Amino acid sequence: MNNSDEVSRRSIPTADSRRVEPVLIDTSEVARLLSMSTSWVYREASKLGLKGYKLGRGRNAKVLYKKTDVLKWLEQQKIY
Repeated sequence: MNNSDEVSRRSIPTADSRRVEPVLIDTSEVARLLSMSTSWVYREASKLGLKGYKLGRGRNAKVLYKKTDVLKWLEQQKIY
Protein backbone atom coordinates (compact mmCIF):
# COMPACT_ATOMS: atom_id res chain seq x y z
CA MET A 1 0.00 0.00 0.00
CA ASN A 2 1.42 3.38 -0.94
CA ASN A 3 0.88 6.75 0.76
CA SER A 4 -1.84 7.89 -1.66
CA ASP A 5 -3.99 4.87 -0.69
CA GLU A 6 -3.62 5.75 3.00
CA VAL A 7 -4.58 9.38 2.42
CA SER A 8 -7.64 8.49 0.35
CA ARG A 9 -8.85 6.03 3.00
CA ARG A 10 -8.45 8.61 5.77
CA SER A 11 -10.47 11.20 3.83
CA ILE A 12 -13.52 8.93 3.51
CA PRO A 13 -15.98 9.97 6.25
CA THR A 14 -17.00 7.26 8.65
CA ALA A 15 -20.48 6.83 10.12
CA ASP A 16 -19.30 8.48 13.35
CA SER A 17 -17.95 11.59 11.61
CA ARG A 18 -21.26 12.13 9.79
CA ARG A 19 -23.35 12.06 12.95
CA VAL A 20 -26.11 14.65 12.90
CA GLU A 21 -26.75 16.66 16.05
CA PRO A 22 -30.40 16.63 17.15
CA VAL A 23 -32.42 19.83 16.80
CA LEU A 24 -34.86 18.90 19.57
CA ILE A 25 -33.91 17.21 22.83
CA ASP A 26 -36.10 15.72 25.52
CA THR A 27 -36.44 16.83 29.12
CA SER A 28 -33.96 14.29 30.46
CA GLU A 29 -31.30 15.51 28.03
CA VAL A 30 -31.97 19.14 29.03
CA ALA A 31 -31.62 18.11 32.68
CA ARG A 32 -28.33 16.37 31.92
CA LEU A 33 -26.96 19.39 30.02
CA LEU A 34 -27.85 21.71 32.91
CA SER A 35 -26.90 19.25 35.68
CA MET A 36 -30.37 19.53 37.15
CA SER A 37 -33.25 17.13 37.75
CA THR A 38 -36.01 16.52 35.21
CA SER A 39 -38.59 17.81 37.71
CA TRP A 40 -36.61 21.07 37.94
CA VAL A 41 -36.65 21.39 34.15
CA TYR A 42 -40.43 20.81 33.97
CA ARG A 43 -41.00 23.36 36.77
CA GLU A 44 -38.56 26.08 35.66
CA ALA A 45 -38.36 25.85 31.86
CA SER A 46 -41.08 28.36 31.09
CA LYS A 47 -39.69 30.78 33.70
CA LEU A 48 -36.32 30.57 31.97
CA GLY A 49 -37.84 31.27 28.58
CA LEU A 50 -37.33 27.72 27.31
CA LYS A 51 -40.34 26.87 25.20
CA GLY A 52 -41.24 23.21 25.05
CA TYR A 53 -42.90 21.35 22.22
CA LYS A 54 -45.45 18.83 23.49
CA LEU A 55 -45.78 15.71 21.39
CA GLY A 56 -48.72 13.51 22.22
CA ARG A 57 -51.50 13.79 24.76
CA GLY A 58 -52.00 13.22 28.43
CA ARG A 59 -49.48 12.00 30.96
CA ASN A 60 -47.35 10.21 28.39
CA ALA A 61 -46.84 13.26 26.20
CA LYS A 62 -43.23 13.98 25.46
CA VAL A 63 -41.88 17.51 25.85
CA LEU A 64 -38.99 18.48 23.60
CA TYR A 65 -36.86 21.63 23.61
CA LYS A 66 -34.66 23.23 20.95
CA LYS A 67 -31.10 22.38 21.83
CA THR A 68 -29.90 25.76 20.57
CA ASP A 69 -32.31 27.54 22.95
CA VAL A 70 -31.02 25.54 25.91
CA LEU A 71 -27.38 26.20 25.02
CA LYS A 72 -28.13 29.89 24.41
CA TRP A 73 -29.77 30.19 27.85
CA LEU A 74 -26.84 28.38 29.44
CA GLU A 75 -24.37 30.76 27.77
CA GLN A 76 -26.34 33.73 29.15
CA GLN A 77 -25.79 32.40 32.67
CA LYS A 78 -22.02 32.72 32.34
CA ILE A 79 -20.35 34.71 35.10
CA TYR A 80 -17.71 37.07 33.74
